[in-house]
Amino acid sequence: MLYRAIFKIVFARMDAEQAHHLVMFAIRVAGSLGITKLAKLKSTGRGAVQAFGLHFDAPFGLAAGFDKNAVAIKALGELGFSHVEIGTVTAIAQDGNEKPRLFRLIPDRALINRMGFNNQGAQVIADRLEKLREKHGSALPVIGVNIGKSKVVDVELAHEDYRKSARLLAPHADYLAVNVSSPNTPGLRSLQSVEALEPILQAVIQEAKGKPVLVKIAPDLANEDIAAVADLALDLGLAGVIATNTTIGRHNLKTDSAKVVAAGAGGLSGAPLKERSLEVLRLLHARMNGRAAIISVGGIETAQEAAERLANGATLVQGYTGWIYTGPLWARSINKELTK
Repeated sequence: MLYRAIFKIVFARMDAEQAHHLVMFAIRVAGSLGITKLAKLKSTGRGAVQAFGLHFDAPFGLAAGFDKNAVAIKALGELGFSHVEIGTVTAIAQDGNEKPRLFRLIPDRALINRMGFNNQGAQVIADRLEKLREKHGSALPVIGVNIGKSKVVDVELAHEDYRKSARLLAPHADYLAVNVSSPNTPGLRSLQSVEALEPILQAVIQEAKGKPVLVKIAPDLANEDIAAVADLALDLGLAGVIATNTTIGRHNLKTDSAKVVAAGAGGLSGAPLKERSLEVLRLLHARMNGRAAIISVGGIETAQEAAERLANGATLVQGYTGWIYTGPLWARSINKELTK
């Protein structure tokens, strides 16, 4: 209740990206002062997940997009996320799209973003991760690194761009997530076709040197294309599929249509993705039948919804947007319930 009041009075009146930076700053300060440690769940072993050779203390983690530059991983783990997927990181540092580029649809508990992979680049983030591991070691959560295509690189050379990111980041990641499904980089989603995707995944697998590699897909793919990606993942020996990214759809929203139109293009995340994300999970589970992991993300807000994803074939679950509307102890409460 307290957080909802703070959100309504403070954050809802701020530009969404400015609010994000303020929250990130607060998390980093709280982490450096040891305050986030007070929220950390004690690992009891119950509810732990073994997936693609890694141990997760609990099923629920933080999706990519929140900590783009790997600056708050330890504190985020202490706030209750069993794993933190950083990024999206590109081989070449980039500022992203013009501002404003992040918008709240409060009646829908949703966000629209067209950030455009703003990040400091693979080399800077690789160096940061190396120092972080040297300093904190096993005190860190599982770290996934989500990699994407640099905007200035032609689609035809995407495989070499992903290769460079994988080469730099794999030594410091617990797993790599190949993002070909953001709607905010021109031409990126065309890479989800099996013909375009295969050389990218092969390049990343080669550079990963045995580290788990997953691919992240969009909810807007046709069902037959989802099946094709699942088959490719199995053929190449991928660790799994992350489903789903944001959607370009704007269906059945409660927010005033004029406000939605004013927000413009971008990926929609949050509660409106629940139904399709669950549907994609079921399709993948039926196709892969436990032969590779599935990380389910999209519209999860409660422990019950996370449990539903696990019951329908998810190996792990992730969230992000629900945190914005629920408050700092969101992940802790979900994982506490899931590990009972």
